[in-house]
Amino acid sequence: MASDKDEAQRISGSLLDPRVIDPRQELVQHDDLTEHELLQIVRVLTSIRDWREAEQKLSFESRTHMKLNETDMKALRYIIASMNADVAVTAGALSEHLHISTASTTKLLDRLEKAGHIERRPHPTDRRAVTVAITEETHREVRRTMGVQHARRFEVAKRLTPADRDVVIRFLNDLSETIGKPVES
Repeated sequence: MASDKDEAQRISGSLLDPRVIDPRQELVQHDDLTEHELLQIVRVLTSIRDWREAEQKLSFESRTHMKLNETDMKALRYIIASMNADVAVTAGALSEHLHISTASTTKLLDRLEKAGHIERRPHPTDRRAVTVAITEETHREVRRTMGVQHARRFEVAKRLTPADRDVVIRFLNDLSETIGKPVES
C-alpha cells in the first residue's frame, strides 16, 4: 500500500494528466487516444512546464543577481540589441518598446542609471535629445548570464532538422494562441 507521501508525489507528478485533473472528461476528451498517445501528450505538457520553470528560475536568478526587475531586464536587452545594430536608443523608443508611459520610462532610466547599468549621452544628431547606452560592466554581465543561455538555446534549435523546426514553430504558435482566447461561461 502506498504511503500518503507516495500518493502526494504521484498526484504532484500527474497534474497535467487529464485522467487526474479531469477524470469525467468534462474539458479534455481523450477516449480516442491510445495509452501511449495519452502518455506522450502528458510528457509534452510536462516538458513545457519544466522548460517554463527552468526559464523562470534562470530569469529570477539573473534579475536578483543584478538587482533588476523584469522590465529592467527587458530594457537592457533592448538597449543592447539597438546598440549592436548601431541604432541610438531614446527614452521614447524604449517607452514604445516596453509599452510603458514616458513617466515610467524616466523612472526606469533614473533607477538603471543610479545602479550603474546605463548612461545617458547626447544624441549624435539632435542636440535636444538624449540617448541611452548600457555600461560596459553591465553589458559584460548580461552577456555572461543571459547571453550564454540564449546561445545554448540557439544551439538546441540549430540541431533540429528544418522540418522539426517547422513542427515546433507551429506547435508553439498554436499553443500561444490558446492563451488569448476568452473562456466561455
